[in-house]
Amino acid sequence: MKLGIMQPYFFPYLGYFDVIARTDEWVVFDTAQYIRHGWVNRNRILHPVAGDQYILVPLEKHHRDTAIRDIRVVPGRAWRDRVVAQLGHYRKRAPFFEETHALVQQCLEGEEHSLSRLNVAILDRVCSHLGIPFRRRFFSELKLSLGPVTEPGDWALRIAEALGADEYVNPPGGVGLFNPAHFEAARIKLTIREFTNMTYETGRYTFVPALSIVDVLMWNPPEKIVAHLRSPPAVGPAVLPSVPACELPPAGI
Repeated sequence: MKLGIMQPYFFPYLGYFDVIARTDEWVVFDTAQYIRHGWVNRNRILHPVAGDQYILVPLEKHHRDTAIRDIRVVPGRAWRDRVVAQLGHYRKRAPFFEETHALVQQCLEGEEHSLSRLNVAILDRVCSHLGIPFRRRFFSELKLSLGPVTEPGDWALRIAEALGADEYVNPPGGVGLFNPAHFEAARIKLTIREFTNMTYETGRYTFVPALSIVDVLMWNPPEKIVAHLRSPPAVGPAVLPSVPACELPPAGI
C-alpha cells in the first residue's frame, strides 16, 4: 500500500494532487500546528490585471499553538461569496469557466466551520471532478499506536508502519525531513515524487506557474490534467510554490 500524508490545503496547486494520484491511502495530518502565511487557508489565482492574487479563508481568533483540526472558519457567506466573485475575470476568457465556477461554488456551499474539514471536502470534490480516487482518513481520528518519534521525518515513518504501508510518497519540498536509513530499516520504500509543473495557455494573461488547482481547471479539461499527472517527470528541477512551513511537526509534538 502506498501512503501519502499531508496537511489539508485550501484549493492546493496541482503538485498536491499529483501525490494523491500516486497513493492508495491518504492521511490528513490535522494535528500539526497551524502556521500563518502557509497554504492551509489561502492560495493563489490569476489577478485580473497582472500577476496573481490570494483567495483566502478568514479564521476566528485562536492561540498561536492551535492545531489545524481546531482552527475555525469565520461563519457566514461574505468571504465565500468574495472568493467566488474573485473568479469573475476568468469569464469569457477561460474556456472552462462555467464548470470550474460551479465547482468552486459547490465546494463553498454550506456552513462548515472546521477549516480542516472544509479543505478535505474541497479535496474530495476536486478529486471526484478529476476522476482521481481519494481514500483519506484524519490522523486525529485514527488513534494509532506509534513507535518512537525522535525527529520530524519519523512521523511519516511511524504512521506508515502503523497502517501497514510498504511505500511512503512525499513531494520534494520535504526531502530534508526524512532519514532514508530509517525507512530502509523498516522495509518501507521512501519515494520523493518529483513534479513537473504543467504549463498551459492563459489567453491575454501572462502564465504564472504553481497557482491553485482552480486556475488549472479554468484553462484545461480534466482529462488533460490527469494525463499530465500520469506522465513521468521531466528532467530538471521541479517548480513548486514557496511553502514556509514543513509538513510534519517537530519530534515529540
